Amino acid sequence: MDGKILAERLLAYARARLHMRAEDETYARNALLTFLRLPSPGVPETDYAVPDSPDELAEQLSAYALENGLCAEGEEERFWVDIFGALTPLPSVVNDEFARIREERGAQAACDYLYDLSVKNGYVRASAIARNLKWEYDDGANGLEITVNLSKPEKSNKDIAKLLHAPKGEKYPACALCKENEGFAGTATHPPRRNIRTVKMTLGGEPWFLQYSPYAYYDEHCIAINENHVPMNVNVSTPFKLLDFVDALPNYFIGSNASLPIVGGSILNHEHFQGGLHLMPMHHAKIRKEYRSDAFPGLKIGILDWYNSAVQFSGESRAEVAAFAGKIIEAWKNFDCPECDILSHTGDTPHNASSPICRKVGDTYLFTLILRNNRTDERYPDGIFHVHPEYLNIKSEGIGLIEAMGLFILPPRLKRQLGEIEAILCGEAAYDPAALEDPANDLHIHRAMIAKLVGGGFTKSREEAEARVREYVNRTCAGILGNTAVFKDDENGRAGFARFMAQLGLEEV
Repeated sequence: MDGKILAERLLAYARARLHMRAEDETYARNALLTFLRLPSPGVPETDYAVPDSPDELAEQLSAYALENGLCAEGEEERFWVDIFGALTPLPSVVNDEFARIREERGAQAACDYLYDLSVKNGYVRASAIARNLKWEYDDGANGLEITVNLSKPEKSNKDIAKLLHAPKGEKYPACALCKENEGFAGTATHPPRRNIRTVKMTLGGEPWFLQYSPYAYYDEHCIAINENHVPMNVNVSTPFKLLDFVDALPNYFIGSNASLPIVGGSILNHEHFQGGLHLMPMHHAKIRKEYRSDAFPGLKIGILDWYNSAVQFSGESRAEVAAFAGKIIEAWKNFDCPECDILSHTGDTPHNASSPICRKVGDTYLFTLILRNNRTDERYPDGIFHVHPEYLNIKSEGIGLIEAMGLFILPPRLKRQLGEIEAILCGEAAYDPAALEDPANDLHIHRAMIAKLVGGGFTKSREEAEARVREYVNRTCAGILGNTAVFKDDENGRAGFARFMAQLGLEEV
């Protein structure tokens, strides 16, 4: 493609989609001449239809860069991200505009501005996200949302645990969440972040910032991040930070992963929260058992009727909500219930942790604490309350905040593998149990699942096969959340949960 035409199309896109001001156009044009190594500009196309997304221009930039030796093969993304970053308003401009819109039109309008900019400059990969497989599951009492994510690789719990104790000061930026990512060109081992834009926040009296997730598992999936590279640590100060967030952005929910390996999400070495516009399946769950507290008379308290173990409470008094949340967080850290396999410590090693989640509905704060434990034993070396072995073929990563709330992000390999299983089930491919015993076989990990499905009979159509495979995945995901429940829905579990609630000074209503 002609470089001069490409440059002018990029300028037209920046004017229409990236809020480029007329005063900056000459500067931006000259910057593009440098990026594309052009001696002079071309003539703008009067009939050019500006696209809604950056995809086409990103592809054209990648091809142009390779054809003209502007980048090596494999570095195309860094090249086009660099250009879109240069065409995006500076962080100071974005912060000023976010604050202005929030003041004049409200929090959601400000978030719409930042999210749209993040999509239009290619940071949030909306077109890639749209290709994810998605469906819902309703078991009658609760529901789940399930997505096969095609853009994010699967991580093991061992890899995640290593990050918590990784040496500091040897890498810049220190991690994928650090503030220093803003404007970073990227390296062979670190993704380009020239086009990311963030806005500043103050949470708990500390400097934080807000950005959007490039993976966007749900509507306006945002991340609030501590400006300091400090590890995750859910403690009595955490509720105040979450409450500050929903006071500033009452349109979003916000939550924190637990701060221990296995139960704490994929990044433990940098304090951050996740939230967004989407209402999670857990948000629709009802209260199973109600409680009252003389110490916190303004709160409605209960055990949530949900797959895992969660305490939910609500009230208009911010002080009461924060104090009660802190009390639960600290009490849970030292709670033992051997009958339920819950030991808070092994020597000096802690095992109990919690995931706090907060929303604001009108003037009412709605707070949920999911109780977690990361202990292992000989039977469950990956975690007693982790995904059990019979489900690892579907999901092996730790069950962090988002999955614990009912939205499952399954690994991209499943799109291929589930399709192959469907082909076997409907007779389009041969069922060979002996071949599945070979560890090199792509479906080896699913051999028990396939045997069970085939045992129920082959299907008459691909559609029927897909429905049966998805139902198997649905039940698996519900089973996984049941694995993570520290208090099972049995006699021991109910008694243990009641004892914990009594320890908090609560009386059943």
